[in-house]
Amino acid sequence: MWQELRTFLQRGNVLDLAIGVIIGGAFGKIVTSLVNDIIMPPIGLLLGKVNFTNLYINLSSTHYASLAQAQNAGAPTINYGVFLNTIINFCIVALVVFFAIVKTNEFLKKRMVKPQVVEVTTKPCPYCLSTIALMATRCPNCTSVLEGAQ
Repeated sequence: MWQELRTFLQRGNVLDLAIGVIIGGAFGKIVTSLVNDIIMPPIGLLLGKVNFTNLYINLSSTHYASLAQAQNAGAPTINYGVFLNTIINFCIVALVVFFAIVKTNEFLKKRMVKPQVVEVTTKPCPYCLSTIALMATRCPNCTSVLEGAQ
């Protein structure tokens, strides 16, 4: 088992995975900033100057003016505005990954070597196994009469 782990680690798969996680984390931060700082403010403005991060349901009997005040007081809340932002983040990441996969598949299809059909023009002699013409009726090497000869 240790030998298999060592072989796996030496193949470079772990390094590729680590790089993917690091790049994915950085990309996630970019998407979060895109949603929170660029996409959601205009949507909130169109919907009547609503800040989605302040949308919450207070589960306590005390009234709080903002989500921050409720959280500072330790009140239980359902933060559906933050949840909406997270859903939008996910949709953007899924859309980008989808387009990346589509473009990668298109690129790979163009780059793939298509197998060429090779016309068979020779066959082995059943007696001496030398290569002879497909239409030959007699082997030029061993002079045997071939099956199907006229």
